[in-house]
Amino acid sequence: MTSRFHPKNLRARMDEAGPKGRLAIMLGMAAVGSVIGMAATQLIAQIEGDRGILPVANSVDIQVNGIVVDVTGKTGQEARVEGWKQAEKKAWEQLKGPAMPIEAIDAMVSSVVIEREQIGPHRYVAKLGVIFDRAKAGQYVGGGEGGGLHSAPMLVIPILYSGGVRQVFEVRGAWQKAWAEFQASASPVDYVRPAGTGGESLVLNAGQAGRRSRLWWRNVLDQFNAADVVIPVARLEREWPGGPVKGTFTARHGPDNEVLETFTMSARDDQAVPQMLAQAVARIDGIYRNALAQGQLTPNPTLMSGSIAFDQALGELRGKLMSRDVDSVPRAASAPASVAPLITPEPVPLGEIQTVTVQFASPDAAAVDAALSAVRGAAGVQNAATTSLAIGGTSVMRVTVAGGQGALVAALKARGWQVSAGGGVIRISR
Repeated sequence: MTSRFHPKNLRARMDEAGPKGRLAIMLGMAAVGSVIGMAATQLIAQIEGDRGILPVANSVDIQVNGIVVDVTGKTGQEARVEGWKQAEKKAWEQLKGPAMPIEAIDAMVSSVVIEREQIGPHRYVAKLGVIFDRAKAGQYVGGGEGGGLHSAPMLVIPILYSGGVRQVFEVRGAWQKAWAEFQASASPVDYVRPAGTGGESLVLNAGQAGRRSRLWWRNVLDQFNAADVVIPVARLEREWPGGPVKGTFTARHGPDNEVLETFTMSARDDQAVPQMLAQAVARIDGIYRNALAQGQLTPNPTLMSGSIAFDQALGELRGKLMSRDVDSVPRAASAPASVAPLITPEPVPLGEIQTVTVQFASPDAAAVDAALSAVRGAAGVQNAATTSLAIGGTSVMRVTVAGGQGALVAALKARGWQVSAGGGVIRISR
């Protein structure tokens, strides 16, 4: 038996039910309304709040962190200056730079980052970071103008297991924070690091790593302009509250969640966990670098099946059109001697496809659109997308171009842009 709801029927039933019945009906309606309201609130709560941490803009300079100095002097300020010089020298040695006087090293330093310092009357104890200007130091310690081997854009999904719960962007986690603060400009691996804001926390969750559907993965990667995925996993185990913390880290790759390498580290307590995670990020980056050098970090062919089929169909269509145009050329029975023969130009090879970082001033949204349009319209450009957007400052885009950095520089200059290149980064302006 079915019953249709109508306002007249509801009023009739309330009149028949009496005072107690009317009260029960009203309470039931209120309960149904509260359940609907709670469901709507839970849906909104899944995407509201502080989820992830924005990744830092990749610096094109060379940075060395975590240098500890302990220096004495006649005064605290004198000890501080001497401590900075020692930090610069230690940082240069870590970069395996050639032997130089401290004055020459100091001339290549753009800034000193103070992580922690204590200044006494005659002593200076600090933990510092040193940033070298790549334009000056790149010729001695790697980088320079060299392109080298670079990976395709890799989407990063950092999964953290802690306290029996696994997470990515559900809350602000220490593992995602460590990846957001990682300076990835010196790495040949092109990391695409989402912030986890808005709907990203629903799409990129811990369960995504276990999915195998190539169609689903293709849709996810297209949202972030990535060609493949890397999944760094951290598992934290605490022996007792406030005690040592053991971390097990695994570098995974691809839609099949392939394990590349696993290692363990430890921290004395929760206060030392952020430092351990930062070191683990650098070590996992080294694992991905080695995998790239060995040819293991290439995009899975099944992720590109749609693009490959499209390119094949486009090539067949181009061949048919070219053959039709050649056949349609009228052929004279006896061409005069002054007529030059028809010469079909040979196709010019596009060269190696590389990913290039482009910086541009972005005072407003119109400037961002203009820069993107210009780069996307340049010859040889296959893809261009912003990786760091700063309205009123300098924004960064990642460009995939055939022919590499030199081809992109020439194409942009031909379109009227002022272009300067250095350290593997192109800067454009009007």
